[in-house]
Amino acid sequence: MKIAVDAMGGDFAPEKIVAGAARAVGRFGCEIVLVGDEEKIKTLLAKEKVADNKKIEIVNTTQVIEMHEHPAEAVRTKKDSSIVVATRLVKEGKCDAVLSAGSTGAAVTAAQLILRRIKGIARPTIATPIPTREGVTLLLDSGANVDSKPEHLVQSAVMGSIYSEYVFGIEKPRVGLLNIGEEETKGNEQALLTYPLLRDNPSIHFTGNAEGRDIPKGEFDVVVCDGFVGNVVLKFAEGLAKTIVEMVKDAIKNGGLLARLGALLIIPPLKKLAKRLDVSEYGGAPLLGVNGCVIISHGSSNEKAICNAIGVANEFVNNNVLQRISDTLAKEEDAEQ
Repeated sequence: MKIAVDAMGGDFAPEKIVAGAARAVGRFGCEIVLVGDEEKIKTLLAKEKVADNKKIEIVNTTQVIEMHEHPAEAVRTKKDSSIVVATRLVKEGKCDAVLSAGSTGAAVTAAQLILRRIKGIARPTIATPIPTREGVTLLLDSGANVDSKPEHLVQSAVMGSIYSEYVFGIEKPRVGLLNIGEEETKGNEQALLTYPLLRDNPSIHFTGNAEGRDIPKGEFDVVVCDGFVGNVVLKFAEGLAKTIVEMVKDAIKNGGLLARLGALLIIPPLKKLAKRLDVSEYGGAPLLGVNGCVIISHGSSNEKAICNAIGVANEFVNNNVLQRISDTLAKEEDAEQ
């Protein structure tokens, strides 16, 4: 397993990216190709304890795509940028996956222009796991496409189901369409047109409309929506989780002696809860629908998040997700003909 890592992408790049990659070598035993400013990466690597230095390679680049740049224009003009070169390594077969915590738009654009879409997929989708009481709910799209047609949502449902089954081990994942009510007649035009398409698709186990509150409850294993709504839901969930943890801390701090004594008993389970709600536990989300494994991490990813994101890439490749998606879409096409 060899993974190309965009060392220059992210709020804390390249320091946290390099540190996370170094940790991942020991944890997952994979090979890492750090793509970016060679001198900076070498200096940072010298400070890290790497389980096997032979498993880390550096590919020098001279450009970086910044967050404020227009993704398509930047990808086309900055041929020597870290995300473009890292994606090209996958295209050339030199790496099995690419990971970036930089501009999501640039990562998605580079994947589409360089790796190209899987046959039968009109638009790729970002599949983000959201923790629930029992496990996770896979939300897609969470930011690749702000506008989606009904057929795009159906494709997301198929790919999300395959990912949920083979990576999370869920047999016949329950698929839901994010809506304002559970009734079939609820929703906007997009939802009304998408519902029957999902219901009649034999490749998925569609169980109806999912309301926002159903996502953290774990009522569905896969929930589909367009990227605009999905990204809003994701950011709200992240903010709410952090706020709840901080509110509990404040309540204990300002609750007097009894509250502090009681905190000694609840601190261990609170730490477990905080860990489950921590986005860095999952590290990254796969971009489904392109001819390669592309993992997109949060811009504020730390060392732990990058390490875990490399683990997500490992699972994606080891479970042959790309081939399973292609095979399923090919069967659907044959059935239609």
